[in-house]
Amino acid sequence: MRRLPKQLGAVLVAAALGLACGPSSAQANGKTRVDIRLVLAVDVSQSMDYNEHELQKNGYVTAFRDPVVIRAITGGHEGRIAVTYLEWGGAYDPRPTIPWTIIDSPAAAHAFADRLASAPVISEQRTSISNALLASSVLLQTSNFTSHRDVIDVSGDGANNTGPQVDRARDEILRQGIIINGLPIMIRPPTQFYDIEHLDRYYKDCVIGGQGAFMAAVYDLKQLAATIRKKLVMEIAGLELKDGGPPVQFAEAPTLGGGVRQVQLKLPAGKYNCLAGEEAVGGGGYYRYP
Repeated sequence: MRRLPKQLGAVLVAAALGLACGPSSAQANGKTRVDIRLVLAVDVSQSMDYNEHELQKNGYVTAFRDPVVIRAITGGHEGRIAVTYLEWGGAYDPRPTIPWTIIDSPAAAHAFADRLASAPVISEQRTSISNALLASSVLLQTSNFTSHRDVIDVSGDGANNTGPQVDRARDEILRQGIIINGLPIMIRPPTQFYDIEHLDRYYKDCVIGGQGAFMAAVYDLKQLAATIRKKLVMEIAGLELKDGGPPVQFAEAPTLGGGVRQVQLKLPAGKYNCLAGEEAVGGGGYYRYP
């Protein structure tokens, strides 16, 4: 795997080792077994205003307090998951706002939600989905857990415009067996020089991937909390909720669990240009893989 900057690597390793874990006895090779290791990689770039950042964060807070999400978390083979909340932009290293935390009960889920609710809202310049993905991969590699599945859940309202080339970073991570799901936020039409058309297509072709990987685009902030709730239940338990959020688009598989066919969004055909974000800002501030 391509090395991250020394400072970023040290920060992430420290965050991974500074675990916030509840009681657990099931061990494998000295590591706690969980159903899923989930990195919530959340965009905090300045393309969204303060209120939008707050709504995004509160969407996760609400989801982890939701009984349906909690049942999905505790209903797996191990009865627990490990989750960390990572905020990212472009100008600075991604930051784990909440380190790896075991959620194995309603109380643990509410405690995670309360901790997130009290975290300050920050904002950064530029957008580096690639650095967010690579930082998430480091967190997974250095965690003190073993799992049945590893998932990076990345949300954002724009294309990669700084850092490594996003599809190359994605492909490197997929080779590690990690699943990448997406939450493209499309609440306003492209108006700024760094905006691109069809962010949902970009996420499908350039960001998400892995077995059963999917994205759920948000076209209205009123959908955000319901979409986050639906996405978490799908990621954790493999169940699609029909009563909230827009339909999902899968990267590869048209079915999910037991051969149940899922709703597919009809996106325009053709491969999206994965350097569209860099080209929109004039190609500055990024480098390509050799």
